[in-house]
Amino acid sequence: MFTAKRPTDSMFIDGMTLHNFAKTALAEQVESIVDPTLLAQTEQGEASSSTNSSQSLSFARSHKIREILISIVNVGIACSEELPRDRSVMNEVLTRLHACKKTLLQDGRCIR
Repeated sequence: MFTAKRPTDSMFIDGMTLHNFAKTALAEQVESIVDPTLLAQTEQGEASSSTNSSQSLSFARSHKIREILISIVNVGIACSEELPRDRSVMNEVLTRLHACKKTLLQDGRCIR
């Protein structure tokens, strides 16, 4: 859902899978695998800020969003391991996703 790619996408050939694609790009290149429309919505909100304090809040917000995206993609990777026994259990997944939501909503507002 976050990459806007299907496991059957034509880019996944020669052993490359959606799982490997996300795992390889995680951390250093998370922005390159995330659906651009998700990032565009974030950038629109940031573009409306122009003061120095707003710019510093904007940077902090971008950093927060990047960290949350990394966490969410990590959850997806853990849920899509090839062998079912290697996948995360749903209670753990739910706990991790709730932590992402709590981080996202920490300041009492949803980041749009």
